[in-house]
Amino acid sequence: MARTTAMSLLELMILKQDIHNVLLYLGKEGDFQFQQSFEKMSETQDSGKKENPDSVVFDKLQKVRASLALDDLSSYKGKLTFPLESDYEMAENISQAVELLHQKEVAAQEEFKRASSAYTEALSFSNMKVPYSELESLSFLTLRIGKIQSEKFDELSAKLSDRCILVPLGEDKTKVLAASSKKARFGLDADLKEAGFVELEIPSDFKGIPDDVLETLKVRRDEAEKYLEEISTERKNYADTHKDEIYLLLQKFSVGCQIYKVENNLESTEYVYRITLWVPAYKAKKVMKDLDELTATRAAFRLYAPSEVPDVVSGKEKVPVQLKHGKLVSNFERMIFSYGAPLYGTVDPTPFVAVFFSILFGIMFGDAGQGLVFLVLGILASNKKIKLAGWEKFGPILTAIGITSTIMGVLTGEFFANETILEPFALWVTGLFGHAHAPILHMMPGSESSSITRMFTFFGFTIAVGFAINTCGIIINIVNQISLKRIGRVLFGKTGISGALFFWYVIAFALRVAFFNHVPALYDWVIIGGSLLLSAFGEPLERLIEGERPVLENGVLSCVIGAVVEIIEIISSYLSNTVSFVRVGAFALAHAVLGFIINSLVEITPGVGGLIVAVIGNAIVVVLEGMIVAIQVVRLQYYEFFSKFFTETGREFKPFRFEYKK
Repeated sequence: MARTTAMSLLELMILKQDIHNVLLYLGKEGDFQFQQSFEKMSETQDSGKKENPDSVVFDKLQKVRASLALDDLSSYKGKLTFPLESDYEMAENISQAVELLHQKEVAAQEEFKRASSAYTEALSFSNMKVPYSELESLSFLTLRIGKIQSEKFDELSAKLSDRCILVPLGEDKTKVLAASSKKARFGLDADLKEAGFVELEIPSDFKGIPDDVLETLKVRRDEAEKYLEEISTERKNYADTHKDEIYLLLQKFSVGCQIYKVENNLESTEYVYRITLWVPAYKAKKVMKDLDELTATRAAFRLYAPSEVPDVVSGKEKVPVQLKHGKLVSNFERMIFSYGAPLYGTVDPTPFVAVFFSILFGIMFGDAGQGLVFLVLGILASNKKIKLAGWEKFGPILTAIGITSTIMGVLTGEFFANETILEPFALWVTGLFGHAHAPILHMMPGSESSSITRMFTFFGFTIAVGFAINTCGIIINIVNQISLKRIGRVLFGKTGISGALFFWYVIAFALRVAFFNHVPALYDWVIIGGSLLLSAFGEPLERLIEGERPVLENGVLSCVIGAVVEIIEIISSYLSNTVSFVRVGAFALAHAVLGFIINSLVEITPGVGGLIVAVIGNAIVVVLEGMIVAIQVVRLQYYEFFSKFFTETGREFKPFRFEYKK
């Protein structure tokens, strides 16, 4: 049987001058997991208090990207490397340039807002025929008309730029109009007085706002709007011309800040860093050779087998578990790890899961046409020809269930719920073996007694499939316990040899009684009772075999009560684990009934309507029933198969690899 990947612990002694290059190599390879002591130290220590200059620059670049309205990266693109001195300089130059653009844009927005507000307020009262002396009391705008020395105009305009508008009323700039909001009038008056402003007396019969003033305010607003558009265009042009540089810098400093984070948590002296990490044993020699070349032979290495690592021997640390498979089987790994990681050195259950999942799905979802839909989608998704809202990564799984569903559909004679299309093929195949009939495997029950018999025979077949899957789980557990040198668990317990003997003998006994007219004998009860008792008293017997004392940890009475409960649990669990597979036949029958209903609706709907009913009906079955069947298969795997050997979980192999950080 296939086992989890053999691992080794690699200890590295790296000089300070090489640490960045070594960590870059480890992160790019993505096949190394730090020892558990390092991971715990990383969780407890606050590495953020230590120097991480690349993280600071990365945050600045993210602000630059946001300011330029550039979309963020979702992952790395191209070659990974950490930043050099020139990258720090480039990042600083870009940050300063974008900050300057931002300041100019903010100032332009404020200027446009003030100019627009002043013009809008003045325009509101341009047609009002009221004396100028009463205008202030009717408006939100404060107006001041007067004289200043021409040489002070520019200085006063600059001083008032953030609060009001200063408009020259003549070419010599000696007469001006100052406009501000009501709330800023006191500050305006103070600044005007300081500049030597002398307010002019407005004739009592002067009404409204002069047209030349309105025109000047309008020109001022238009100029501010134009300047704002120019700044906005400048920002967009800068983003277009520097986009690639910014994305490249983001990637470099993302890698760099992760390198610093790891480096800050490593054991080190002033000049040397110590790294201990788990690596697949088959890669260990290549890794040491690569690092030796990378550091120009300045690195020191030491390789340990798991049995030589004190924390592993003492049980403080579990060896990380890696499962290595081809493209098809590897897609089923997440189903394993979502339940739990196997213990290191035990049987790898992934190939069994791949086979059982595909077979069970195919049995419950037997339709050649609908199966071909899964098959085509799986092939296209596996070759990255289509996207399925994130489901394309399960392309190989879709391919596998498509194949089994198509095969089952050929046997049951269903093709997109139609039972006549495949009839010629079924007649030809069955004719080779005698009496020709269609379909090859009849699922739909009829009025005749033979059809009922066939249906129950099919249910018996699904129970037999369940027996095979349960047996496989028991054997995996026995092999695992032998690998872990737990002899007591090999011999005793529900999923040990005694439990397996009870399960297998009861099934054989029931078949002999049902089909071979076997009369129960004394030896039958002795074997069944003996194996059941050995399983029920598994815990004290394990302690006895493995030399643990006391054997009866909580006394005789507690042991007996525990054994009685265990007997009930063993019988009920094996019974439910076996009968549970009846649902496979029930779902297969339900699928056939749904096909029959769809086909009947198509036949009674004339013309194009029948085609529409066929398309919609099959689409509903593919999507909804496909999901329901998948959930049921996962449930059978978890509760009937995994429960036999997943009595203790291991530690999943999660290698250090660079991930783009937003």
